[in-house]
Amino acid sequence: MSMKENVKLVKDELNSEEKFIEGFVKVERIYKKYKALIFALCAIIIIAVVGFSVNSYITNKNKVQANIAFDTLLQNPNDKDALETLKSTNKKLYDVVIYLQAKKENKDVEINVPFLKELADYQKALKTKSIDELNTLSMQNDFLLKEFAIFNKALILTEQAKYKEARVALNLIPSTSKVFELASLLKHHLLTK
Repeated sequence: MSMKENVKLVKDELNSEEKFIEGFVKVERIYKKYKALIFALCAIIIIAVVGFSVNSYITNKNKVQANIAFDTLLQNPNDKDALETLKSTNKKLYDVVIYLQAKKENKDVEINVPFLKELADYQKALKTKSIDELNTLSMQNDFLLKEFAIFNKALILTEQAKYKEARVALNLIPSTSKVFELASLLKHHLLTK
């Protein structure tokens, strides 16, 4: 190696070390300038992670307690402690238990869970044989027993000798429905009327 090449090599090394030191100095300046902000940001991230973990733990604990209380109430509906635990940990399961107990005792109860309210309305409409209530329920797109409501409406109309209206109602049941076979049998019966 010649002297020129050695000098160039040393010069390049010094330039790279100089750039490294410059970068380090810049980072140090930024750190000193935004030190409080950096610590605050780190603290916020740590608090968020801890908060999320605690929230997740409490949610899982409540689920386990609610499931145990629900199982206990299914076996012993008179357990007041399990009922209170369920009420404080999972309001929807509590409403389900209240609904089941009211159903066993043939009582009417105010229900806040939408699908249970619809089921209670459906049972009430069947009990009173109310075509208007069944019609209202069957018009709801997200009603769980929509086709059953239509079929029961057609049955009530058949009992009332309103055969044409019953046929129209049965035509609303799609062929992909589980009730379609029953509807076909009723349609066949209505052909003779």
